[in-house]
Amino acid sequence: MNIRIRHARPRDARRLVELAREVGSEPEGWLATDARWQSSGAERAHLRAAVRSRHVAVLVAEGEHGIVGRLSIARRPHAPNSHVAEIGLMVALAERGQGIGTALLAAAEHWARGAGIVKVELHVLPHNAAAIALYERVGYEREGLRRRHFRRGDVYFDAILMAKQLDELARKSV
Repeated sequence: MNIRIRHARPRDARRLVELAREVGSEPEGWLATDARWQSSGAERAHLRAAVRSRHVAVLVAEGEHGIVGRLSIARRPHAPNSHVAEIGLMVALAERGQGIGTALLAAAEHWARGAGIVKVELHVLPHNAAAIALYERVGYEREGLRRRHFRRGDVYFDAILMAKQLDELARKSV
């Protein structure tokens, strides 16, 4: 499969909303949210803001038939942890297991290093063994369990916090 990783553009909004709704409606519940997602207009506005920001990037994986994956990465620019960015990743069901998630994570890490970010983190639901295996394979480590961290309707979900240090100095903590 020939995949190209690029920055999302506002005109990608409709497909990105479709992708989020597809992944969010899977019965396994891979996302912290369900099939409800923001509108295409709200997504377009988010992408416009991301294009202008040096603190946020939205990357897409594009194949022969269009966008099949998305990764968002963002940091809080004025916080004491502005060296840390949080990642959100989703890949279309039919495209999983083909290296798309790995390619998106590598591109995000490249962007993060260029933005001066030294640590990237993410949350993953404990039952998502395939995602956990992917993250561990590319160097993410479990940092903790956040109990009842997400809510979907009346149901609360725990989340595993995973992170990766992007430089050698960051690996040494006080």
